[in-house]
Amino acid sequence: MNGIRIQKTGAPDVITASDGKLTLSVPIQIKRRSGRKLVTLPNGEAGQPRPWDVAATPMQLALARGHRWLAMLESGEARSITELAAREKIDNSYMCRMLNLTTLAPDIVAAILDETVPPHVTVHELAISPPVLWEEQRERIDVVGEGVQD
Repeated sequence: MNGIRIQKTGAPDVITASDGKLTLSVPIQIKRRSGRKLVTLPNGEAGQPRPWDVAATPMQLALARGHRWLAMLESGEARSITELAAREKIDNSYMCRMLNLTTLAPDIVAAILDETVPPHVTVHELAISPPVLWEEQRERIDVVGEGVQD
């Protein structure tokens, strides 16, 4: 085998070489989803997900942790962030950053859950002192015009 070339567009084709070897050309599209690559079929459908492909992403887990901890604080299960952080055996500052994720604009949260957040956006960028105004949050992560709006 001389090598594999991946082309994102084109029509399916079979090329027969003079020595009898066949070359198959299959159009595919590669999409990035939270750092993972997803190959879509020529008709636009995605293949059946493998069990390890449907696990929550680190960004989704961080968002879930923040909401879980906020619910624990609001219900009175924990009296303070310091107490809860000690119980969870984590640093106070980490817990505060994850709690900041609970203030994100609904469309940004939806993009995290749908895995449509632009690839350059990290948990760190979202969790460190997010702006109070949702429009400023969108501007900060530069997603206005990329489909993440309310």
